[in-house]
Amino acid sequence: VFYNCAMIKLTFLDDSSIEFAEATPAKNFLPELAKASCVLVDSIVAVRVNNEICQLTYPIDFNAKIEPVLLASDEGAAIYRRTLCFLLAAAAHTLFPEKRLIVGHSLGHGYYYTMDSEKNITLFEIAQLKAQMKLMVEQNLEITQKRLCYEEALEELERLNMVQTRESLRYSCPPSVVLNSLAGFSNLHFAPLLDSTGKLQTFDLTEYGQGFMLRFPLSGNPKKLDENTDSPKLFSVYKRYKEWGKVIGVTCAPDLNRRIIDRSYKEFINITETMQNKCFAEAADMIHKRGGVKVVLIAGPSSSGKTTSSKKLAQQLQVIGYTPRVISLDDYYVGRDQTPKDEFGNYDYECLEALDIPLLNENLIKLFNQQEIDMPGYDFNEGKRKFTGKKLRLNENDILILEGIHGLNDKLTPLIDSSVKFKIYVSALTQLNLDDHNRIPTSDNRLIRRIARDSQFRGKSAAATISMWPNVRKGERLHIFPFQGNADLMINTALDYELAVLKVYAEPLLRCVTPMEKEYAEASRLLKFLSNFAPIPSNFVPGQSLLREFIGGSEYKY
Repeated sequence: VFYNCAMIKLTFLDDSSIEFAEATPAKNFLPELAKASCVLVDSIVAVRVNNEICQLTYPIDFNAKIEPVLLASDEGAAIYRRTLCFLLAAAAHTLFPEKRLIVGHSLGHGYYYTMDSEKNITLFEIAQLKAQMKLMVEQNLEITQKRLCYEEALEELERLNMVQTRESLRYSCPPSVVLNSLAGFSNLHFAPLLDSTGKLQTFDLTEYGQGFMLRFPLSGNPKKLDENTDSPKLFSVYKRYKEWGKVIGVTCAPDLNRRIIDRSYKEFINITETMQNKCFAEAADMIHKRGGVKVVLIAGPSSSGKTTSSKKLAQQLQVIGYTPRVISLDDYYVGRDQTPKDEFGNYDYECLEALDIPLLNENLIKLFNQQEIDMPGYDFNEGKRKFTGKKLRLNENDILILEGIHGLNDKLTPLIDSSVKFKIYVSALTQLNLDDHNRIPTSDNRLIRRIARDSQFRGKSAAATISMWPNVRKGERLHIFPFQGNADLMINTALDYELAVLKVYAEPLLRCVTPMEKEYAEASRLLKFLSNFAPIPSNFVPGQSLLREFIGGSEYKY
């Protein structure tokens, strides 16, 4: 046992510090922390200790710089959501111990849940759950952690009927396991939670599909619920993939790990790729069936695979007799001298005004009238438009594919009649869960894709990619997500084996982020997330896989 005889020193944001003699929970220093940071004590939901986000109950036993994590921050909102999900699981165990609560996917500011039973959950049962959660909030129950040996943890999860969670431990096998506990219920500790239930004042449960929605507050506004969580098209895509996952027997990380361990993952990779290609074939058939379509607009959030999606769709359109011509919206940026700036004075290339809308619409009209145009280009180094002499004309069977983040916004093509436009929204909507109660966020999937791609093709470190991710997400919330309902079709670009491949690329990069960098907290969280997956060698990824856009070795030219 190591005994630290020296005093432990904590340094705050204002460079003030305190010293103490023995390991002490972070929450004991909240008054000093709040004063040094000029915030209210009640607004602090966690602490950043040497750039690692920790629960308020975390015992500090080493010298550290400490900062508050506020409820209104992105990190605070994530902690609130995780704790709310844990509260729901505890309430469900109290009321329905014989049933399995299973988390589904996100819809806006809400998560879809079902009960694993022969009958759909009833309105009365949803009301019971909501009442039980409110009661536990009023009681302000303490959320604690306990460390069990591996065998005891398996027995605990077996007792709680948490099948997937118990199976997840069979592929990591740690000597001891940390569980969160609340009102006789326990679950694996994945990331920091609130220290008590009393702070979970804002939530709702509403009937949806065959289950219900757990609605949580808006990020940055912890007292307000989003009124619009319905997205029927997105829900149908998720539902289709969830049902497909059940048919092939892979619905969670332990199912995938089992395939990897018994070496049947090659077949699973082929099935997954075939399923995705089928979706692009169906898209081509829908475009042909509609008739009169002259331009297909493809949009989606960062790292959703828009570029490869354009190429895959082009292949399928060729199969049925079209000659696709792919154009990128990046070619229509205005000069840097005309590019708007954000509130921080940085060029905002993601706003609609950064594009030359009049020139784009003029070119489209000419192309649809079978006139020839001079194709523009954009030099990002000089920040100027350049014409290289490339020309384009559409023949009778030609069809345009226009790829870019604003494709679903009608303000992009106001002069083009809707009858000749077909809009596709693409995103990495994985149907896998980590276990019974922990989902895989699409944003995590996409961030890990981007970390791998930025390192492979742009020479960026994981810290650099993580640092710019909040701005990317902000742009998505402003320019992409509000228009996803305008899509004629949504395509899932996630491949349910991909995290096992990306793990090989991302883990070494994430381990290079040091505790002296702000990005360390996110890097640590992603490393823990990836630890749930066994690795798959990249040589088994097909040459035309969408995943190749992020790891290299694609048969497509970019």
